[in-house]
Amino acid sequence: MKIMIASDIHGSAYYCKKMVELYQEEGAEKLLLLGDILYHGPRNDLPEAYEPKKVIEMLNSISQEILCVRGNCEAEVDQMVLNFPVLAEYCILYLGNRMMFVTHGHKINPEHLPPLKKGDILLNGHTHVPKCRGYGEGGQIDYIYMNPGSVSIPKENSPHSYMLLEDNRFTWKDFEGNAYMEYNIK
Repeated sequence: MKIMIASDIHGSAYYCKKMVELYQEEGAEKLLLLGDILYHGPRNDLPEAYEPKKVIEMLNSISQEILCVRGNCEAEVDQMVLNFPVLAEYCILYLGNRMMFVTHGHKINPEHLPPLKKGDILLNGHTHVPKCRGYGEGGQIDYIYMNPGSVSIPKENSPHSYMLLEDNRFTWKDFEGNAYMEYNIK
């Protein structure tokens, strides 16, 4: 199964449209959203084409294909307008014998870990910065931390980006479709 992973749309109709187009071009079967879908939040400037109602319309049109976790900008009113669950704090996916703990990242992150076993993956959004890093001590990797970056408000000079997961390979891509980082699970 091919899964597109994206985070932090923040109500940008312009970047949501690009994301949905890329989702379709990539031929992904599921879209995993890591929160902060409609609202821009008080710490962020308004993203380009801030039009949450258009974002609602675009995402509801593919609601059967979306998995989502709650970001720090989601509210109960968001669930009233979106046709897919957006209020789950986390979800757990399995890649063979590895657990992938998926959450937005504002509560559970490398500084506040969930229960992870050696080789598990922590997948967050929230920081708006793409990452793939192994954490551990003494040269041993205990877990892998991943972040797709942000759809609409990238930070630290990162591109507008998303990730693909297919055949145990994670690929980070910019919105021109260029792969710029990859991680293969062994």
